[in-house]
Amino acid sequence: MLNETYTLANGVKIPKIGFGTWLIDDNAKAAEAVRQAIKVGYRHIDTAEAYGNEQGVGEGVRTSGIPRHDIFVTTKLAAEIKDHDAAVKAIDESLRKLNLDYIDMMIIHAPRPWAQYDENNRYFEGNLAAWQALEEAYQAGKLRAIGVSNFDQTDLTNILDHATTAPMVDQVLAHITQTPFKTIAFAQQHHILVEAYSPFGHGEMFKNPAIKAMADKYQVSIAQLGIRYLLHLGLLPLPKTENPDHMASNADVDFVISTADMDQLKAMPRMADYGQSDKFPVYQDILD
Repeated sequence: MLNETYTLANGVKIPKIGFGTWLIDDNAKAAEAVRQAIKVGYRHIDTAEAYGNEQGVGEGVRTSGIPRHDIFVTTKLAAEIKDHDAAVKAIDESLRKLNLDYIDMMIIHAPRPWAQYDENNRYFEGNLAAWQALEEAYQAGKLRAIGVSNFDQTDLTNILDHATTAPMVDQVLAHITQTPFKTIAFAQQHHILVEAYSPFGHGEMFKNPAIKAMADKYQVSIAQLGIRYLLHLGLLPLPKTENPDHMASNADVDFVISTADMDQLKAMPRMADYGQSDKFPVYQDILD
């Protein structure tokens, strides 16, 4: 599965499963986790300016022993950046921290700054200004692809209606019990690949007895069921772990969920809470 790819709207190929690095905020640990993931077979690494580990991720990629062109690296423009000049500076800063000649994909981390995530302001002008900077970096060859994260239909429409280049991905919170079907359908209608972060519901999915029963039926782990579920929907999951055994297990998903069982998984009740992760704005927004 780690060798399989999706093709973005611009023709660039992207591995179907990525390795997430959120909350690995120590650069040395991030570098080692990335090296381990690449050793297991991952060729798609996801980071962000806000994670504070771009330096470590870049080091892990450079010291992995795998040619740079065989590894797809994504980073994210900080959600707080909603003007052109600041975005230009941030893009170059990510290139410097990663210490790579180019970034495979850079995406706007969120449509609203995290501290204002619950406001009605959609930051349409600010997102277009930041998007223009990404477009310029894309056209200059600094970035091979560009996209967004946490954008719903309204936020995506703002970019689609006013920008020169359409987003190539939309990275969203998606897992069993929380799947934004309307956003996914809208994105896919516009040839935007949907990536799924927190594919295990930030760990809370492991406590769900109904999901456990379904995983037992297929003789797989809850994590494997969650990854396969997302792949069946045409999404690109981004599991995160620092355990090499879990890295390998998360990608061992060569099985098929029946249509009836997929329907059952899609209809499962929404998760009641995300535990300690409720403090993060995007999770709280889902629960409200």
